[in-house]
Amino acid sequence: MGSALDACRTIELPRIESLSGSITPVEGNSEIPFPLARVFYMYDVVAGAIRGGHAHRQLEQVYVAIMGSFRVVLDDGHDRTSVELRQPHIGLYIPTMVWSELVDFSSGTIAVVLASHDYDEAEYIRDYSKFVQSVGGTKR
Repeated sequence: MGSALDACRTIELPRIESLSGSITPVEGNSEIPFPLARVFYMYDVVAGAIRGGHAHRQLEQVYVAIMGSFRVVLDDGHDRTSVELRQPHIGLYIPTMVWSELVDFSSGTIAVVLASHDYDEAEYIRDYSKFVQSVGGTKR
């Protein structure tokens, strides 16, 4: 039985370069492994802030650092790992039932989140101990 963290992976998004600049187009079920339902972005993140700090029951996401960098701490209730994002054409896929925290934002970071569902507060697990219990894990 594999860890839920095994499903987390970086995704290289298309990168179209020209002398005048680069673009990265993103389409659901093509560049990302789910139909795209929602896009949101984070900016003006204050030094030392921790964003995220939750898991999703059904929602899948891809995080992208389109400017600057940040680290994503991933936790499946048993194991923890982290991935640094710093390139605007590299995304990090987060499947369902993985706790994630976004930390270590560099100054001026802009992060984009691509999501598989519309916002639904009932879909979030925001209490870490309840998350661990729901996945049959062990507390950190």
